[in-house]
Amino acid sequence: MSTPTLRHFHHLDDAVVERLFLHRPQPITHGDPTRVLALALGATLYVPGNRDDLAGTIRRRFADGVTSMVIDLEDAVADDQEDHAAACAVAALDELADGPTAGMLLFVRTRTPERIPKIAAELGAGRAALSGFVLPKFTASIAREGLDAVVRASEVLGTHLYAMPVLESPEIVYRETRDAELSRIAQHLNEYRDHVLAARIGATDMCGMFGIRRDRDLTIYDVRVAADAIASIINYLARGDGTGHIVTGPVWEYFADHERLFRPTLRQTPFAEHDAVLFRQQLVSRDIDGLLREIALDRANGMHGKTVIHPTHVAAVHALSAVTHEEYHDAVDIAGGNAGGVRPSTYRNKMNELKPHRHWARGVLDRAHVFGVTNPNVTFVDLLTALVPA
Repeated sequence: MSTPTLRHFHHLDDAVVERLFLHRPQPITHGDPTRVLALALGATLYVPGNRDDLAGTIRRRFADGVTSMVIDLEDAVADDQEDHAAACAVAALDELADGPTAGMLLFVRTRTPERIPKIAAELGAGRAALSGFVLPKFTASIAREGLDAVVRASEVLGTHLYAMPVLESPEIVYRETRDAELSRIAQHLNEYRDHVLAARIGATDMCGMFGIRRDRDLTIYDVRVAADAIASIINYLARGDGTGHIVTGPVWEYFADHERLFRPTLRQTPFAEHDAVLFRQQLVSRDIDGLLREIALDRANGMHGKTVIHPTHVAAVHALSAVTHEEYHDAVDIAGGNAGGVRPSTYRNKMNELKPHRHWARGVLDRAHVFGVTNPNVTFVDLLTALVPA
């Protein structure tokens, strides 16, 4: 039996892919290196475990370009529905094991580590569809229990499962405990490195500790208490020297229209240049402008991918994950220079310092493998117009 594969933008017509990409996204398998799989998460869509036709929902999302999903048994499910949701998750994974979604990255988010071995024991064919477990409210005091549970589930099922801890606890957010807590978490994640795919950030819980809910005209980086905690998480856990992990961007909460308080932040210029002003208006009406800005800030702050709670957000995350022609050539120039020094970029619009930017360049080349490299003059607007239905 062939190994199931996953490829970003698999749902686009071949002619569209040819027009957009100089180097196409490469196929990904569950046996690829951890960093490649972590980058391949892209937009990770959460779905309640007690949703009707759970397997059918996952199939439809995959057909629309979603590559990673989390079946949520925690916040998305009422307390008295947890057992039912867990049973639905097992049934859906068993049903999906042999279908076209087998290459997806599928996870289950449990409320406590005790649920993990129970799910593993109940799975049949679904062991082939399960990629791992999301560990919410992750703290140093429960880290070993949760990570051990994932390792034991791997042994029971005879497959390599990954953990994705969610960093959202008061111990991380409050300044007086943050450094000690993150230092201990870093030690635990390093100990279980082979089973840690990525660390996720629970910004909604962080804001909730202060009675804050950010408006859609603001990004999480405008909320200083959350932004400070995120910066510390990156500092401890996402270092580019080989000791770090992939950290994913926090959820964007909004997807419905409302009367805007401020002028939209999505600039008109790139859309006007691509005869896409009407498309811009459609994006603004769907509140995607704020999401695009936050994705750009996620990347600027060292994160990859994003938690999403609505399918319409997936296209934005993936469009901004593709490597541009300019980025790619800068990365190739930097990665190929071993002696250090400074060179003008191929595009003649910046200086590439070879040593300081080497980690960045290697990261870009890894992302190019997963998300592809766009053709010259192809921008995120072109990708979005291809990905978002008219």
